[in-house]
Amino acid sequence: MSQTPGTTHRRFQFVLIKPSHYDDDGYVVRWWRAMIPSNSLATLYGLALDCAARNVLGPNVTIDIEPIDEMVTRVNIPAIIARFRRNDNFGLVALVGVQSNQYPRALDLARPLRSAGIHVAIGGFHVSGCLAMLDGRAVGLDVCRELGIAMFAGEAEGRLDLVLRDAAEHRLQPIYNFMSDLPRLEGASVPFLPVANVRRTIGKNSSFDAGRGCPYQCSFCTIINVQGRKSRHRSADDVERLVRLNWSHGVKRFFITDDNFARNKGWEAIFDRLIFLREHDGIRLGLMVQVDTLCHKIPNFIEKAKRAGVTRVFIGLENINPDNLASANKRQNKIIEYRKMLLSWKKQGIITIAGYILGFPADTPDSIRRDIKIIQKELPLDILEFFHLTPLPGSEDHQRLWKTGVVMDADLNKYDLEHACTEHPQMSKQEWEATYREAWSLYYTPEHAATLLRRAAATGVSLGSLVKLLVRFAIAVRVEKVHPLQDGIVRMKRRSERRPGLPPVSLWVFWPQFVMETFRKQVIAIGELVRLVRMMRSIRRDPNARNYSDPALMPVCDDDRAFDLLTKTSGARAAVAHFERVEQIIRVPGSALV
Repeated sequence: MSQTPGTTHRRFQFVLIKPSHYDDDGYVVRWWRAMIPSNSLATLYGLALDCAARNVLGPNVTIDIEPIDEMVTRVNIPAIIARFRRNDNFGLVALVGVQSNQYPRALDLARPLRSAGIHVAIGGFHVSGCLAMLDGRAVGLDVCRELGIAMFAGEAEGRLDLVLRDAAEHRLQPIYNFMSDLPRLEGASVPFLPVANVRRTIGKNSSFDAGRGCPYQCSFCTIINVQGRKSRHRSADDVERLVRLNWSHGVKRFFITDDNFARNKGWEAIFDRLIFLREHDGIRLGLMVQVDTLCHKIPNFIEKAKRAGVTRVFIGLENINPDNLASANKRQNKIIEYRKMLLSWKKQGIITIAGYILGFPADTPDSIRRDIKIIQKELPLDILEFFHLTPLPGSEDHQRLWKTGVVMDADLNKYDLEHACTEHPQMSKQEWEATYREAWSLYYTPEHAATLLRRAAATGVSLGSLVKLLVRFAIAVRVEKVHPLQDGIVRMKRRSERRPGLPPVSLWVFWPQFVMETFRKQVIAIGELVRLVRMMRSIRRDPNARNYSDPALMPVCDDDRAFDLLTKTSGARAAVAHFERVEQIIRVPGSALV
């Protein structure tokens, strides 16, 4: 780098940390290999690379960038402090993508850094959601003011330059609030992580957001209040650029993190470009996308998803009781369309994964057990993952409870969708959480695992890929006591990384327990894998495997209206009656709907 005579060259330290959170025993959740990558970290790293390339701090300042995902990497606070001291504390530590359940851990990381005089900024859904929906001080934000941590609300495209310059000139502002001015994504720097970071995920997966924003109004959702309800998307050129960049480093699997890719206005152009890269340039991509339950009604969407490289799809099913869906403003989910939608994905041989929320007002332990049985029998779903209905800060649900003074759990670490954080009208917290744990064991029985593998063989779904998912989803809650999305391979635990305020554990107690615990968990995981592999091999040897059928795989027809899915709740019966009335109107000659 050229240097102006008479000036001193300096190195600005920019450390990006995606915090983890604490488990129920107070230890930081960290793995040798994690399930999913952090798109927030990838996005900020890509923006930081662009800032460094443009010399935003001047020609005599080099920006040294280090991305750290605490889910797979220990955050060595003493080493970071020593590094900053060698550079006269010239730099910034940014805690990125901080969700509500990660906020307590983020503050614990920030405290020693601030005591050492290091500039710290924090951004992500917790800060952005609280500033968007509350009074600007609630839910722990005043702690940032007390510690001198800069809060960043909104998105960093076009704004990171400002924060870096302010940090370099020691005039970091208490709040950077861009919630009312969300940026365009076309032409912006693309998400990227060094391959060393990507290798720490299972299967060497990276991620990117092709767009942001969702038009729906689900009351439990924070995304609509943080990223907005208007679709903003990257161009096909942007997506091609990031794919080629990652491909040059040997990365070919991506999780497209759009909350609802089906409502991304640029979906077709992006899919068409990815299809071109796969079919003409030989870039063999593997993709996972998130969509809504009406995506099958978009012409060519599912067919192009397959050609673009989609192998897994996550669907926000949420519930099979229309009354529950209506209570959360999720009226776009039409249960009468569920089987048609899922069979459309099955027809393409794509693994279907659905989120299911427990704790809607009409839920009881018995109704949840009933609904799981219905799903097992009648819906061609592969993976079902359960969540507590949680009033996340930044959601309409949380805002309503906060305004009316309803008691919510004060420990933000529990806002991970795995704990009950407020009262339920029909279940105690203990019942609610016990039912949540039971739901996993009810769905992932050996018998149903066999059914799922037979359905996969009959529909062209990769049996090997499904087995890998079944192992993790079947045992994560039971063995690791974390949601499968928080799961990984081989838990990494340090005695010193325990939540402040909890008593220290003796060296002679901690390590023997940890070693035996690790051994036991690996034995269970290997045993589950062996059992599923044997089952898979048996099905592969079956000459009639392709001919397997059951009620879930039957084509959609009028007989569906006798399914338990459409008859066991008053809301389901009302949905069917409404559908039949609409059909009658459509059939009337001269109708405006004909």
